[in-house]
Amino acid sequence: MKTECTAEQLEFHSLGRRTVVGKFDGGRISSDGGGVLLREVEQRLHILKRFSDCFTDYRNPELIEHTVESLIKQRVFGIALGYEDLNDHDALRHDELLALLSDKEDLTGNDRVREQDKGKALAGKSTLNRLELTPLNASGKSRYKKIVASIGIDEQSACQLYEDLYCSRGDMENRIKEQQLSLFADRTSTSEMRANQLRLYFSSIAYVLVQTLRQLGLKDTPLAKAQCDTIRLKLFKVGARIRVSVRKVWISFSESYPYADLFQQIFIKLQQIPLRC
Repeated sequence: MKTECTAEQLEFHSLGRRTVVGKFDGGRISSDGGGVLLREVEQRLHILKRFSDCFTDYRNPELIEHTVESLIKQRVFGIALGYEDLNDHDALRHDELLALLSDKEDLTGNDRVREQDKGKALAGKSTLNRLELTPLNASGKSRYKKIVASIGIDEQSACQLYEDLYCSRGDMENRIKEQQLSLFADRTSTSEMRANQLRLYFSSIAYVLVQTLRQLGLKDTPLAKAQCDTIRLKLFKVGARIRVSVRKVWISFSESYPYADLFQQIFIKLQQIPLRC
């Protein structure tokens, strides 16, 4: 039987006498359920929260729906989960799991102000793009781009950088390669040097987040020395159904997930990390 598809269902090659039919009717299911492990790291160490403190927001607080911290979390968690481009976020706006990672209380987006935004809890590519492209001299009088980062730089002599860092880099080259290949540190394709620098910061913070998970949660597990892409494949890419009630957010993970025992072991390790004020 030839593979066919209609607007309602997909008919794949049969299995013996059985037809194989697929539909996009499984409900609100995310493919990134394991991202909640990264959220546990963030909730305890506040890596992204402290990073967001490096930004100045000149927007009118009465007119915004996405805080700087929420935008930073959406962007960095997105990178960690494998979404390198801003265009990805126009589809991800509907993902309730990413909304949870970004600390959006309205996970479904049903309470958004504008009718065209309802059902989309997260920011789209245009809003995130303004986050990256805001110039250093922006102010409250700027028209669109009003969130200013560039973040202090500690000055060091060239001799000190070479002798203390470059010459003793050891395994650093492998880590740099890991960040470039798995967390898109080389995705510096905008026309503005400042925006490219900020993208590199986002990638670096995503690496810090995953590295912290690896150091504190994966120690003494089979993934203790796994690279970022392996961690993403085995831990983050988990099918999960999200259900939201008045008092709870239910995350139903796939029953056929092959690393469920390992996932629970890692979660218990993360629970032992003291909460940082």
